[in-house]
Amino acid sequence: MKTILKLLVTAGVAFGLTKILTGVHIDNFMTAIVFALVLGLLNFFVKPVLKIIGLPFTIITLGLFTFVINAAIILIAAHFIDEMSVDGFFWALIFSIALSLISSLINGIFLSDDKD
Repeated sequence: MKTILKLLVTAGVAFGLTKILTGVHIDNFMTAIVFALVLGLLNFFVKPVLKIIGLPFTIITLGLFTFVINAAIILIAAHFIDEMSVDGFFWALIFSIALSLISSLINGIFLSDDKD
């Protein structure tokens, strides 16, 4: 159940960010849900490989190369989804940072593991 809620949070934040960021376009909320699913799959299967390949760059840049990997994952997801487009690497970078920060904040507030 928590996974479904996290998926919906990611989809909602992504859809909301497209209204603010002019370089990222998602047609409707259903497309945002598909994006969240694809993003989850890419994060599970592709991101670990990219992290291993990019490990030297991550070390040299003191971890900042991770932002590049996240932006690449966003661009790959946009490539697979017809109703989504990203206007360039810069927009993917900004979108990935904002998506991570806002989703983490919302998940931390509403989906905490505390048993009060």
